[in-house]
Amino acid sequence: MPKEIDVTEGRVAASPDTVKRLAGLGFDVVVEAGAGTRSRIVDSEFEKAGAKIGKTADAGKADVVLKLRRPTAAELKTYKKGTLVIATMDPYGNEGDVAAMADAGVTAFAMEFMPRITRAQSMDILSSQANLAGYRAVIDAAAEFDRALPMMMTAAGTVPAAKVFVMGAGVAGLQAIATARRLGAVVTATDVRAAAGEQVQSLGAKFIMTEALKDASGEGGYARELTDDEKKAQAALVADHIAKQDIVITTALIPGRPAPKLVSADMVKSMKPGSVIIDLAVERGGNVEGAKAGEVVTTANGVKIVGHLNVPGRVAASASLLYAKNLYTFLETMVDKEKKVLAINMDDELVKATMLTHEGKVVHPNFVDSAKPAAKAATAKSAPKKPAAKKPAPKKPATSKPAAKTAAAAKKPAAASASSKSSEAKPAASESGGES
Repeated sequence: MPKEIDVTEGRVAASPDTVKRLAGLGFDVVVEAGAGTRSRIVDSEFEKAGAKIGKTADAGKADVVLKLRRPTAAELKTYKKGTLVIATMDPYGNEGDVAAMADAGVTAFAMEFMPRITRAQSMDILSSQANLAGYRAVIDAAAEFDRALPMMMTAAGTVPAAKVFVMGAGVAGLQAIATARRLGAVVTATDVRAAAGEQVQSLGAKFIMTEALKDASGEGGYARELTDDEKKAQAALVADHIAKQDIVITTALIPGRPAPKLVSADMVKSMKPGSVIIDLAVERGGNVEGAKAGEVVTTANGVKIVGHLNVPGRVAASASLLYAKNLYTFLETMVDKEKKVLAINMDDELVKATMLTHEGKVVHPNFVDSAKPAAKAATAKSAPKKPAAKKPAPKKPATSKPAAKTAAAAKKPAAASASSKSSEAKPAASESGGES
C-alpha cells in the first residue's frame, strides 16, 4: 500500500484490521512509511498488525498494489508486469491513462464499477465514501453558515431553524438529510426518482417533486438523463423553492457523464445573503453554475458556493477504514484460501464488471474502442517531431532561345527528363514528411 502522491489525498488503502486479514490470507504486507499519517494511523500500528514498513520502491516487487487513486505514469514505470492494481480509477475522460496501464502490463481494477448486487455490498466504495461525503457536506455548510442550525428558544428571543434543501437523494443525499436533521435544521429534498420519496420522508424530511416528472430511475439505482421538458419542469420547481433556503446541498451525478446543472446563476441570485451552497459534484463539472473546483466562491449577493475537492478525504480517518475494508473484501474473492495464492476467476461477475486492463490490453467493454485512439494520440504527442524537409529553390524563369537551337534541344529528352526528376524529388518528400 503506497503513500498517495496527490497532496489533496489524505486517505490510505489499508487499516490495521485489513493488514491483519491480508496476512491471514498468506500475503506479505508492505505499507509505505507515512502512508497512514493523515488518516491517524501511524506506522507502528501497521507493524503491530503484521505489516512491514517499506519505501516507495517496494511497490515494484509487489504482486498486488492497493491504492486510492489511479497510478501515475511515474508509478506505473516501477510496477512489474502482471501486478494487480486495485483503486478508484476514474477512467471516463482519462482513456489515455487507461491505455497506459494496459501498456504497462498491469491488471487494473476500477472499484467504482463494482456492481450494486447483494454479494458486492461490502465492496461498494461509492456507497461507503459517498455516505461520508454527505455527512461532511453538512458539517462544511454549518461551518460556512453564520447562524445556528437548530431552533433555539431563549429568554432573549427565538432563533429560527435553518432551512436546508438537499438535491439528490442517493447515498450522499440521504446522509446529508440525516445529518442536517440531527443538527436541528428543517430539511426538504428532491430527486428525479420517485422511489426516493419514501426514503426521504423516513428520515423526517419533506420530499418535493414536480408532477410533470413521474419517474426518472435508471440502471443500477442511478437516475437517467432527463428530457428537455422534464428539465424545464424540475428547474421551475427548484427555482421557486431555492429562494427560501439557507443551505443547499447538491449531489447529482450520472456515471460516465458530466454532472447535470441543477442550480442556475439566476437561482443563486434569488437566495438571501449569507446562504450557503455545497456542490458535491464539482469534480465532474458541478451541479451549480459558478462553482469552482477547490474554491469557496462568494457571489455579488453574498451567497457562498463551496466546491471542496475530495470531500470524503476531509474525513480521512473514517473514510480510510471503510475504503480499506471495501478493497480487502474484493481482493479476498481472488485468493485461493487453501493454497494461499492469487486465483482470478475471469468468469466472476465482479471481475468482469471491474477489470479495466489485463495482459497488455484494455478489456473493459466501455473502453476497448476509446483506448486505441487515446493510445495513438499519447504516442504521437510523445514522439519527437521530424525536421521539416527543405523546400526546393524556385526555378529561374526560362530565357528565350533562338529558333535555330530548338531542334538541338529536342534531341536530348532523356537528359531533360532526368534533370526534371531530380529537381522535383524534394517537393514530394516535403508533402509526406510531416511538414503539413
